[in-house]
Amino acid sequence: MATQTQTQDINRAARLDLARLTRHGGQRLRVLLLYALLLAGAAFFLFPLVWMVGTSLKTIEEVGRSQLHLLPAEPQWRNYDKLLNEEAFYRAYANSIFIVTIVLLGTVTSVSLVAFSFSRLEWRGRNVVFALMMSTLMLPYQATLVPQYVMFHELNWLRTFNPITLPGFFAGGAALIFLLRQFMLGIPRELDEAAMIDGANPLQIWWHIIMPLSRPAVATISVFLFVGQWNNLMMPLIYLQKPALYTMPIYVAQKLNLQESPLPWQDMMAASVLFVIPVLVVFLFTQRYFIEGITTTGTKG
Repeated sequence: MATQTQTQDINRAARLDLARLTRHGGQRLRVLLLYALLLAGAAFFLFPLVWMVGTSLKTIEEVGRSQLHLLPAEPQWRNYDKLLNEEAFYRAYANSIFIVTIVLLGTVTSVSLVAFSFSRLEWRGRNVVFALMMSTLMLPYQATLVPQYVMFHELNWLRTFNPITLPGFFAGGAALIFLLRQFMLGIPRELDEAAMIDGANPLQIWWHIIMPLSRPAVATISVFLFVGQWNNLMMPLIYLQKPALYTMPIYVAQKLNLQESPLPWQDMMAASVLFVIPVLVVFLFTQRYFIEGITTTGTKG
C-alpha cells in the first residue's frame, strides 16, 4: 500500500514538473517570437536609413547599377567633403536652425498659455471657444494658403523669415493645444489653489507649477514641432524666394539637378544624411519624455 502511494506521489510530481517545463518552454517560445518580430520590424524601418547612408557613399556609377547593393564597394567620403565645402550648405543649415528655434520658442510658449487657459481657468464661453478652435482641424491646410500669401504680401513680409517664424507666437495648431490641454487637465487643481493662497497669480502658476509638471507633454509637442518645421518645404519655398534665406529642405531638393545626366543621387543622399542627423539627435534626447507624453496624454481629465 505504501509503495503504491509513493508511486502515485512520484507520478504526480512528474506530471507537475512536466507541466511546469511545458509552461516555461511556451513562455520562452513566445519571448523568442516577440524578439524575432521586433527585430524584423526594426530591420524594416531601418532599411531606408541604411540605403540612404550607403547611397551617399557610392560613386555615380554604383548608384546607376540595376543590382541592389546597400553598401558601396569603397566608401566615397569625398561626397561629404564636397558638400561641406559649399557655403550654401552652411547658410541653409543656419537658416533652418534659426527658424526652428524661433518657431519652437514662440509656439510652445503661446500654445501652453492657451492650453493653460482652457484647462485651468474658468471664464465665460470657454467651452464654446474651445469647440470653435477644434473645428479648425476640419479646415484643409491648402484652403488657407492664398489668403495667407495675400496677407503677408500686404505686410511686405515676402523674402523674409517673418511669415514662417512670427505666426508661431499666436498659438497656431489646434491639435497641439488639445494635446497639452488634455495633459494639464490631469494635474490636481489643489496645486493651483495652494499657490493662490500663497499669493501667486495665474502667470506664476503657469510658469512655476503647470509647466514643470507638463514636461512630458511639452517635450512631445516640441518634437512634433521640430520635425514638422525642420522638414517644412512648402512654406519656405513660397515665402523666402531668395537663395540667401533658403533652408535645408530647399537645399536638399536643389541637389536633385534634373539638368544633369545621370542624376547625382549620391550628392542628394549625402545632403539628406546630414539633414536627418538633428532629427535623430533630438529624438534620442527627448525619447523618454516623448513616450511618456504620448502614453499619458488623453488618459487624464
